[in-house]
Parts: sequence; C-alpha cells; structure tokens
Amino acid sequence: MLETALLQDGQGTPLLQDKLNSTREWSVVNDFCHRAYMPLSTRPLVAGTDPNATIRMLGIGRITFSRFCFGTPTRADEFDPDSGNIIVVNTLRGSVRHPLGGNDAIDTRPGDSYVVDCSRTDYWNLADGHDLQLNLTIPHKLMEETAARWYGFVPEDDLWKKRLIFGAGQSAWLSLLDYATRSIDARHDRVSDALTEKRIEEMICLDLLRNWADSAGLNLDTGARAAAPHYVREAERLMRRTAEDAPTIAEIATQLGITARSLSEGFRRFRGLTPHEFLTQERLDGLHRALKQARPGDTVAAIARARGYVNMGAMTARYRERFGESPAQTLRRGRH
Repeated sequence: MLETALLQDGQGTPLLQDKLNSTREWSVVNDFCHRAYMPLSTRPLVAGTDPNATIRMLGIGRITFSRFCFGTPTRADEFDPDSGNIIVVNTLRGSVRHPLGGNDAIDTRPGDSYVVDCSRTDYWNLADGHDLQLNLTIPHKLMEETAARWYGFVPEDDLWKKRLIFGAGQSAWLSLLDYATRSIDARHDRVSDALTEKRIEEMICLDLLRNWADSAGLNLDTGARAAAPHYVREAERLMRRTAEDAPTIAEIATQLGITARSLSEGFRRFRGLTPHEFLTQERLDGLHRALKQARPGDTVAAIARARGYVNMGAMTARYRERFGESPAQTLRRGRH
C-alpha cells in the first residue's frame, strides 16, 4: 500500500513528469520543505554530508501531499507556528523520531502515522536517513471548519496540542490515502473532477479528526456541542428556519434579546465560526438542496433570487468553495 503514491496515478502513468523530484543540494531541500510544510530549520547529523532527497509534492484541495526523505540522517526543527499548519507523517520506510508529551519521544515505523499541529505546539524530528514518508500538510483552519460542520463545535487546544501516533500496518487511514493518491490524474497532476477532489479533502480531514480525537480520548459526538449556551443553539435554530429570508445577525440577536456582539462571541467560542459564517453555510446548503430539486425550466438565477441572492458572482464563488462545483453543474446533475 502507498508504494507508488505520488509516483504513478491509478492507471500506472508516471506523475510529476519533467519536474525536479530528487536533489543532492541542501538549498533545494530547504526550499522544498518551506513550500511543502512551512519555514523550518534542517541540519545533517553527520557534518558535511549532502542529502540524497526525494522531493515530490502534489495538492488535493487544500491538502498538500509530499513523498519525502532527506536521504541522510537529519534533524528538522524550528517549525514556524505562524504557518498555521498541521503535519501528518506517514512512515513508509525506515524510522523517524518524534516528540510526544513532556520529554517523551517515539520512533515511527512503516505503517505508523504521526500527527502534530505546529500552530499549537512545538515540533522536531530525527530522520534515520533510510526513511521515506508520505506527509500531509493541512491548514489548521481547514480542520476547524471540518469539526464545526460535522460536529457543531471546534475542539479546544487540549486536542490540537496533543502529538500522537495513530493507525498501524494496513490501517483504514492508509487505505484512504492510497485511494486519494490513486485518484490523481497524471495528465493534470491533480484530481481531475473538482467535486471528487472536494469530497476526498473532506474525507481525509474527517478521518484524521476521528483518529486524533479517539487517540486523545475525546468523544466528538458528545463533546463541547452540548456545552453551548441556550442562545447559541436557539440562534442556530432560527437561522436554519429563516435562512431563505436572509435575516441579518442583528435581527437574530434582537429576537433572542441579546446584542449582536454577545451572539458573535458565543459562536466563536462554542462553534469556532461567526454567526454570519453559519448563516452563509445554511443559505448555501438550502440553495444546494433547491438546485437538486429544481423543476424543468428553472434557472440558477431564478432559484437563487428566490432565496435572497442578489450578487450572483459572489454567490457562485462561495458555492464552488463549499461544494466543489458551480450552481449550474448541480442543477444539471439534478435533472439526470
């Protein structure tokens, strides 16, 4: 599993042709690491040695996949927290040492996966020089969006600060990564269908979140969602019911007898997003359902205007970002 990840697509056609995929120059290695992961520091454990690095990188949605090794024993540290990135190291060969809690460290072996949120905690690693990894770089914001969308809340930093190993051997997580990398089309060096790409991004983030939470002892299904105060849950109910009418946040707050500022603070604390972002998502979800249920002769513009949309360009951009396709594509699919 993953033997050909980022080497070939699902049809056996080579990926990243005519690209620089290996190097013996530290300057090239460091530039690759900055682009694939974040600004960081590297140094060989044996002074004066050159790398024999594999440097392959492709994106699926907002997730960066990289097939990487230094090719010589190396320490990497000083990962930039301002990058806002999470790293998942999936060891394919050899061994890599990572920090856990306190002063503890662990060596990952083939089949192990290690996750660290570099925006929330410090990180370093020691590669033995015989290692090979399939790494994922995921924006922290993307994981927050996934948690809020599927579970209705964003976990506190107690979760994000946990550095841990999950999965082993032929895990379902590695099978998902295998599927994802085989979905890349060598003709474009990307997943050719935008909707499929969006769904793969979603599955990866959701499965990582579940693995992370399970290993950390957090029950996502009964977590902080129930801790949200009544006014937040009532605001959600009102916005779901009236989304088609495009109410303002001030109007929602007035109905609840609180200020818009209090409502915004409650949403940020317990949901990890603003009331406006929540309402925008609800309106887009409603539009998505309406397009799939459209009658013959209905147009995107007519359906959107009936739901309070005026700026079609802005609506289309947000819709594509959320669903991975345009409103017109959803409308066409609904008619087949």
